[in-house]
Amino acid sequence: MTPEFLLTALVIIAAPGTGAIYTVAAGLSGGSRASLVAALGCTLGIVPHVLAAVSGLAALLHASAGAFQILKSLGVAYLLYMAWAIFRDRTMLNLNDRAGERNARQVIVSAILINLLNPKLSIFFLAFLPQFVTVGETAPVRRMLELSLVFMALTFAVFASYGTFAATVRQRILSSPSVQTWTRRGFAGAFAVLAAQLALTQR
Repeated sequence: MTPEFLLTALVIIAAPGTGAIYTVAAGLSGGSRASLVAALGCTLGIVPHVLAAVSGLAALLHASAGAFQILKSLGVAYLLYMAWAIFRDRTMLNLNDRAGERNARQVIVSAILINLLNPKLSIFFLAFLPQFVTVGETAPVRRMLELSLVFMALTFAVFASYGTFAATVRQRILSSPSVQTWTRRGFAGAFAVLAAQLALTQR
């Protein structure tokens, strides 16, 4: 594994995106366990995109305007749904309401869908992985899968760190009702902005 790949992957993963924001939100709303589940879900959501890139389906997605638009529209709709759900759920960031905590299944399904419905990931892996496969590689597909597994491991580690930190400062951040309200609105706004960015994405 080259240092160039590791450094590039870490920079890409560490940049704020839907997965990172969702994991932080899970850490604040449900604690460290929820943040780890969210990080796992976001990581699992990468798997279909990796398989698409390796099998060549991402190339079809890149070539077909209709297929890309359908998947993009689903992704935008889901992000907007997340924004609305967070905005209206007053118990999401309530430290005193255990009944409002989301269970592991809900967290992991939401995390998987956030990455699964993002067509940019398939095209990203299609363009990103081959750069680190040498011309004389005897098993390029296996090499791409190995790189993908490392990328996923780094994703889980970085997202888990984000979520664990959020869970650590949870009590301090959410001790005030007004802070709870503005934090919830902030996450809702972040998902709305990400939805807008995805909507404007071209192939």
